[in-house]
Amino acid sequence: MSRSGHPSGLLDPPLGAALVGRFALARGHRFAEHVHPTHQLAWAERGVLSISAQDTTWALPPTRALWIPAGVLHTTAAATATAMHSLYLRPARAPTGFDHPTVLAATPLLAALIGHLGRAGLSDGERARAEAVLFDQLVPAPVASVELALPTDERARRVADALLADPADDRGVDALARLAGTSPRTLHRLFHEATGWGLREWRTRARIRAALRLLATGLPVGVVATRVGYRTPSAFVATFRRVLGTTPAQVFGPT
Repeated sequence: MSRSGHPSGLLDPPLGAALVGRFALARGHRFAEHVHPTHQLAWAERGVLSISAQDTTWALPPTRALWIPAGVLHTTAAATATAMHSLYLRPARAPTGFDHPTVLAATPLLAALIGHLGRAGLSDGERARAEAVLFDQLVPAPVASVELALPTDERARRVADALLADPADDRGVDALARLAGTSPRTLHRLFHEATGWGLREWRTRARIRAALRLLATGLPVGVVATRVGYRTPSAFVATFRRVLGTTPAQVFGPT
């Protein structure tokens, strides 16, 4: 195993399309920025993965996986204690591909196929049949993970860093604009231009990303809601469902 988490012998036989690596990652463990000669599908059976590429970070619970095309620089970290599975797919043998990092739905069938392909001693026929089904399962999630780009302007970045440090920060836009040293209108524009979301929606996504990490540790929904700035569990669950298309219980239930 290399320091980047890249399995040794990745391009060695057997010459199937996919090789599965398994990693038990402690909370905070981080693979430094690296690149693979293969496509990668990163998935957490338990916990939450945090993957950054091209100025964007994705928080990935067990119901989501991330397709990382060959040649894309990225970092991978464990937001909580995490059981990570990583599929490495040879571009020449993989008929399915996406040209940019793409969040996929980690369905029960996809999870089972990852486990099956990770078994030692599969015959060529068994591997080929499983890989054929695997490629059919690589479809974008109907609602993505918590994708969070960071603003590059130092004024907006000052606000973003403050909200990431304390997701429950309930300062209004006027107070945050004063922190940035600009007007509310300019602050909104800076966030929208850099991230695709205005300040309010960006803060919501930052809160849900923080909530994923807390939920993965087993904290009750009510406690998590308070820690990320919601007055009631129902308000938190409604926002969680809007952002991720599912409930906290479903995200961390069986895949």
